[in-house]
Amino acid sequence: MPVPVTLPRLSWGEPAAPRRALLVHGLGSNGALMWRYGTWLADAGWHATAVDLRGHGTAPRALDYSIAAYAADLSRTGTRDDAPWDLVIAHSLGGAAATLASADAPAWTRRLILIDPAIHLGDHDRGVVQRSQERSFANPSEDAVRAEHPTWHPLDIELKALSARQASRYAVEQTSAQNIPWDVRAAATRLTVPTHIIASDPTVYSIFSGRLVDEVRQNPVVTVSVVAGAGHSPHRDLPDDTMRHLAVALR
Repeated sequence: MPVPVTLPRLSWGEPAAPRRALLVHGLGSNGALMWRYGTWLADAGWHATAVDLRGHGTAPRALDYSIAAYAADLSRTGTRDDAPWDLVIAHSLGGAAATLASADAPAWTRRLILIDPAIHLGDHDRGVVQRSQERSFANPSEDAVRAEHPTWHPLDIELKALSARQASRYAVEQTSAQNIPWDVRAAATRLTVPTHIIASDPTVYSIFSGRLVDEVRQNPVVTVSVVAGAGHSPHRDLPDDTMRHLAVALR
């Protein structure tokens, strides 16, 4: 069992709100980049907490960057009274870690929403992710983020640049190196809580598409919707559409 680290938190909404959600970012990002979900949930009466994953943001650095280590950190990230989270929303790498955490500890959360989760990465997607991270580290400026994503909200541009400056390059590189194969499909089959996957549009770019979708949907607790026209970060590409998918999933 990997040794956990304590993850730093930031939050939105009233601390005494009756519904509590945990927000988990993707590779090379930070908790602040989950602000779209945090503000939406707070406006809907939730208290939302985002964490920086190990090696990211201001979280502790470590040597173990296996998905199992990320999952161990999450499973030990609880609510203030140790009750289950009412909801966990997790993007990309965070989606893989949250899948494993929930499969291994079903009482950790009552519901999962996974945003284009990294359930299984083949060589092609590994290469796409690696090149994206290399570009981020080569020029971690707002100008570079804006040039690559001109339609993003200014806050997303600001925070994506910040996350690249904060993240450990070693951590990001080792996350790829230590997860060969990158595969939590077996964990996805063991999920027992209601799980909805908000996938990106494969005609733009998605790491959750094709036969993988059919395979994961064999678990009857899993449902899937696709944000048409959005790439791997739908909450930044098409935030309004993504929040509509979230609202439907929570009904």
